[in-house]
Amino acid sequence: MIAYLIKRLLLIFPTLLGIMLISFVIIQFAPGGPVDRMIAQLSGNDVSATSRIGGGGDGLAGGSAATTAESAQVTSKYRGAQGLDPEFIKELERQFGFDKPAHERFLLMMKNYVTFNFGNSYYRDTPVIQLIKEKLPVSVSLGICMVVLTYLISIPLGIRKAVHDGEPFDTWTSGVLVVGYALPGFMVGVFLLVLFAGGSFFQWFPTRGLTSENHAELSLIGQLFDRAWHITLPLIALALSAFTQLTFLTKNSFIDEIRKQYVLTARSKGLTQNQVLYGHIFRNAMLIIIAGFPAAFIFAFFTGSLLIETIFSLDGLGLLGFESIINRDYPVVFATLFIFSLLGMVVQLITDFVYTLVDPRIDFENREV
Repeated sequence: MIAYLIKRLLLIFPTLLGIMLISFVIIQFAPGGPVDRMIAQLSGNDVSATSRIGGGGDGLAGGSAATTAESAQVTSKYRGAQGLDPEFIKELERQFGFDKPAHERFLLMMKNYVTFNFGNSYYRDTPVIQLIKEKLPVSVSLGICMVVLTYLISIPLGIRKAVHDGEPFDTWTSGVLVVGYALPGFMVGVFLLVLFAGGSFFQWFPTRGLTSENHAELSLIGQLFDRAWHITLPLIALALSAFTQLTFLTKNSFIDEIRKQYVLTARSKGLTQNQVLYGHIFRNAMLIIIAGFPAAFIFAFFTGSLLIETIFSLDGLGLLGFESIINRDYPVVFATLFIFSLLGMVVQLITDFVYTLVDPRIDFENREV
């Protein structure tokens, strides 16, 4: 196991480097960019955009002073740059770091990321790490509720399906779970909004946010109910597919244990169904489920949250990522990708280690990394 862990640790950096490199190359071919977006804002007389550029007013007025060759070069490089001073465009490129070749920008970015220096957001004038800290509580609260709800429902349901394997209860619940798993979370979210928060049918839940405007004025119990009221619909949309995975994992784990010899021996001694199920089978069947808890707990904070948080206007990491992509805020995009990729690989390594702790029969030494 030690050799396997060392191999996995050594593979983290090249894997992370490959993820960042592929993403960086794709971004280079994507249409638009920070400079293009800033030019578009400036062309539309966007005051907020102009205020971020030192001496922006002078640059806009200098179009007639540019040479014909420089103007043609700028026009061919950036859409909507007609009439802007080429020197002003170069200043924009320097501000966003696009005055350097692509390979130099990538190497500089990775050098900074190794020391967890993620720089500042292009459009928020705030350190990226501070933005992530501000948005993290929303995603964490959503993730914790999702994990708790998923385990509370899926484990009892999976146990009952295992006990009644092949019976009508097992058949129709499997059909419901498979349909729920096939439905995209964002589609379920839109449906829930229209049905229960859109006003056309029922107005039972709020359409946006995690708390009400008077949340601070409520008592502790009132605040808990207010937060639960806001989080119900996004939680259902986010956790629907997770129910299916954990339920079938629980069912299959219990079925494997039920068929083993020690269960037949326990039953032959006259033990009741519940005594066999919860006194012998439960602790063995739950090992694989408990071992997967670290990964489920961490990935629940991020998986599928982008569209769900956007649909329900929850100011978390998902919405931050969506807005960063729309605004071409590359420092935020690459920083979140780096952090989540690194976290994902570390959590997977921890999960493998937990598997060996709860079940020594699992051997990773001969497993292909």
